[in-house]
Amino acid sequence: MNRYVMGIDNGSQSTKVAIYDFEGNEVAFGSYQLKETLSPEPGVVIHPDDDLWDSVNGAIKNCLANFTGNPKEIAGIGLCTIRCCRVLLKEDGHLAYPVISWMDSRLSRPYVHSDDQVKYVTTTSGYLGFRLTGEFTDSASNYEIHWPLNRETLDWSQDKEYFKSCGLTRDMVFDLVKPGEELGTLRKELADLYGMKPGIPVVATANDKAVEALGSGIKDDETIMISLGTFISSMLLRNDYKENAVNFFPTLACIPFKYVYESKGIRRGMWTVSWFKKLIGEELVIEAAKLGVTEEEYMNRKAQEVPVGSDGLITILDWLSTPSEPYRKGIMMGFDQRHTKFHIYRSILEAISFNIKNNIDEMLAEIDVTLKDAVVIGGGSKSDLMMQIIADLFGMPVHRREGNSSACLGAAICVCKHLAIYSDFYEAADKMVKTSKTFVPNPENNVLYNNVNETIVKQVRKHTDEILKLTYPIFS
Repeated sequence: MNRYVMGIDNGSQSTKVAIYDFEGNEVAFGSYQLKETLSPEPGVVIHPDDDLWDSVNGAIKNCLANFTGNPKEIAGIGLCTIRCCRVLLKEDGHLAYPVISWMDSRLSRPYVHSDDQVKYVTTTSGYLGFRLTGEFTDSASNYEIHWPLNRETLDWSQDKEYFKSCGLTRDMVFDLVKPGEELGTLRKELADLYGMKPGIPVVATANDKAVEALGSGIKDDETIMISLGTFISSMLLRNDYKENAVNFFPTLACIPFKYVYESKGIRRGMWTVSWFKKLIGEELVIEAAKLGVTEEEYMNRKAQEVPVGSDGLITILDWLSTPSEPYRKGIMMGFDQRHTKFHIYRSILEAISFNIKNNIDEMLAEIDVTLKDAVVIGGGSKSDLMMQIIADLFGMPVHRREGNSSACLGAAICVCKHLAIYSDFYEAADKMVKTSKTFVPNPENNVLYNNVNETIVKQVRKHTDEILKLTYPIFS
């Protein structure tokens, strides 16, 4: 029989589901959009209704609708979900309160028990795992700040005071398993609904960025993964946890007892591209339709005609200011008569790349690591122009992976490890992760970009901050 595995990637904006054969070839894909989060009062950000489960259920159905094989040949399901959320459940495992988003200010503090309906406090993977299996189990590698986890054992701490400092007791949290271990088996009613065999395993992964790192195929500290999404960040696989890191965040990897170091991120990263696309509006739709290409592809083709460096048009990405520097705003400077909307577009892509580079360089300096190449994933990796800009700026090869979601593939790798298709995570990734294209740097472009970065991009805020501090009280 042909055998397949399913990977689920539940994100902040949509849930993606893919089915793979054991060699990592994607044979079906489906997605389901989440609703907009709600902010009923300042600092509160919640997912409406039972939106996360609805999106997972919908994405599974959409993926299966695109699958030409037999669903009974699916041997297991890997579950990857949004990280850094908090889910409050009743005794029966259903929601006592809407899922609290990672953007909610309450997540910066320990849990405070104020509702007697709440029996369990868990993560999105704990909740969605329960909906799939009926078991109160969760992945240890999706627990970070304000959870009493023992990283040495990947189990709960035995220290009651540690639990108390997190606002919790042991009976309020799920039992933990490690990535690649079973959360439970698929509920019979869901197996019947999806046409799958009853009793297939639902397998634990880790936090979503760590699962992306596994699915991107990085396996040593000379290769970095760059994730180009609404939130842009970069990750290195490491053997050791680093206490008191300054320029990055060490987090649990999707390989037990390994870690990934995550650089500082870019909030509203690729959102800036979507924002600019909307500004162009109907004209963009019409011109793209004439050529029979997507709007993004049309913009990329036109921006490729713009010289490297955008003829001196420089963008600084501060579209979403931080609480510590609320005066900062996005900046575009250097306009003259040469500049078109496609200069602006290319300048935005270059700005994203400069920001990524500088965040990564700060992390590398702290841990004394030298890179040899990069893997770029996420929606932004579909742009040849963006990939070439990153290769030119970094001065090293940049790889694009096959498939629609590295997190789905990472989840599928965990299933194959659980099923003993491969001996370990590394062998599974070697066999299942595939490169679709590699971008080689242009040395001349590398010199120009690094000159711009060192002399302008890294220096500009010490000048513009003083002006923006004056405009902030007028226009805030």
